[in-house]
Amino acid sequence: MSTKVTVELQRLPHAEGLPLPAYQTADAAGLDLMAAVAENEPLTLAPGQYALVPTGLAIALPPGHEAQVRPRSGLAAKHGVTVLNSPGTIDADYRGEIKVILINHGQTAFAVKRGERIAQMVIAPMVQAALVPVATLSATDRGAGGFGSTGR
Repeated sequence: MSTKVTVELQRLPHAEGLPLPAYQTADAAGLDLMAAVAENEPLTLAPGQYALVPTGLAIALPPGHEAQVRPRSGLAAKHGVTVLNSPGTIDADYRGEIKVILINHGQTAFAVKRGERIAQMVIAPMVQAALVPVATLSATDRGAGGFGSTGR
């Protein structure tokens, strides 16, 4: 069962005419974010190149929530284009424009066009930890075993 939360959204001038983010299916977790680049100036990413892509949107999350900017699987699978700092985190107190750092891991140049769905945004509850310094940690079967210690 999902819970709805109200998020205020501001459309910036360079996003005029673009659809607002939307869930593509009834059970989708992410809202699609679109590129707010100029109609006559697509942003072309050469192989290996990355760029900050504007969405033309700013949001006000309620306290106790975050937004995560995640890749769209279709862009990654078909073109090798993904979100570089995945997931990108938007804190509840951030009021600037949402921008997406895209990178082209593909073999050919990729043109990011106006209105293209470039990432998805997931709104989630957030927890802050109260860190407590201790001299030793409790023991576990795994202990300090890391990177591959529990299997392949």
